[in-house]
Amino acid sequence: MASAAEQMAANMSWGAFGKATELRQRILFTIGLLMVYRLGTYIPVPGIDGGELRAFMEQASAGIGGILNMFTGGAISRMGIFALGIMPYISASIIIQLLGSMWAPLEQLKKEGEQGRRKMNQYTRYGTVLLATFQAYGLAISLESGGLVTDPGWFFRIACIITLVGGTMFLMWLGEQITARGIGNGISLIIFVGIVAELPAALAQFFSQGRSGAISPAVIIGVLIMVLALVAFVVFMERALRKIHIQYPRRQVGMKVYDGGNSHLPIKVNPAGVIPAIFASSLLLLPTTLATFSGNQTGPVLSTILAYFGPGQPLYLLFMTAMVVFFTYFYTQNVAFKTDEVADNLKNQNGFVPGIRPGKRTAEYLDYVVARVLVIGSAYLALVVLFPEILRSQLAVPFYFGGTSVLIVVSVTMDTIQQVQSHMLAHQYEGLIEKSNLRGKKRSSARKGPSRR
Repeated sequence: MASAAEQMAANMSWGAFGKATELRQRILFTIGLLMVYRLGTYIPVPGIDGGELRAFMEQASAGIGGILNMFTGGAISRMGIFALGIMPYISASIIIQLLGSMWAPLEQLKKEGEQGRRKMNQYTRYGTVLLATFQAYGLAISLESGGLVTDPGWFFRIACIITLVGGTMFLMWLGEQITARGIGNGISLIIFVGIVAELPAALAQFFSQGRSGAISPAVIIGVLIMVLALVAFVVFMERALRKIHIQYPRRQVGMKVYDGGNSHLPIKVNPAGVIPAIFASSLLLLPTTLATFSGNQTGPVLSTILAYFGPGQPLYLLFMTAMVVFFTYFYTQNVAFKTDEVADNLKNQNGFVPGIRPGKRTAEYLDYVVARVLVIGSAYLALVVLFPEILRSQLAVPFYFGGTSVLIVVSVTMDTIQQVQSHMLAHQYEGLIEKSNLRGKKRSSARKGPSRR
């Protein structure tokens, strides 16, 4: 049964949207910054041989190069200034959050409120610069090894590092601005736009293979049905909840006595959202990116890593599953759903779980419930992430949409729509309050008697 907020959101019209000035400004601001991001993907890194790069990407687009191109919004195929994307920032966030749960100084810093959060964000930015510098240097060496550079040498390497690191830091700033002054999560929207921008080219290539006879019509229909079924499954699981019954006792405030009430504490089957899949992909895509541009010049270490951990390989699938499960539990317990804080909030509000003592016992019970709910949540994430990989590698089905890409597109779309609805509801409530205030003023002025002289 739909909630009151969902019913109210369903009755929203374009007229109400036109009156929500702040929401309209936020949406336009977000679209403007995302357009800046898309323009940046067409600005090339200096020193790249455009002809050689296009010829190389035409050969690599059928394999892992096509997946990397889709995931970075086409910046890698053009070697744009945003070729590294936002992945160094995400990787730095992983490292800082891991250290924050294992290293005492950072763990203490997390408890210092707003000031501690600013310090953690500052450390994350420093880590982003270090990781982006390392990845940019590796990419520059790979480009030189693949013969895609007009004038190889240290001048090109330094220029490439400065350009790519600057592009990543600018993307991080764009994401923060969208989150603060726009609509939706800025980092997620940047990845979302990059994926969606490459979908038309992937669909055109897919259907062109059907017209040429390389793929039968039955396979095309089957792939489209699988995509729709996968999207429906993701939507269903992202909305799935485990509700815990909460009871509030009768309380007295002044001379009034308020009856106790019942409520529910909703726990999502997947509280971490798409973050675990992004984390795992960011760790596994780096060696593949370097190998894609270095061609046959890869060293023995990188060749060994790709032989065992290349996309579709058994160790790759096993490692991806382990990373998704680990980050699901880690991100939920440390960021998305902190059971200690939830138990303390319930205790401060005089709420309790029937049969469970408030405080530490409630936190232990929530840990028990969340740990078992995440068994389903982590299995669902691993299944969605690995399903397209298995289709491509084991069954040779041309499934060009990665599981992580599907998760990002669906999750970000649902989150953005929910935020738009929240802004619309807030605007409607403000309008109702203003109308009630105006009516109250009119009634008070109408009832006002004649003034005495």
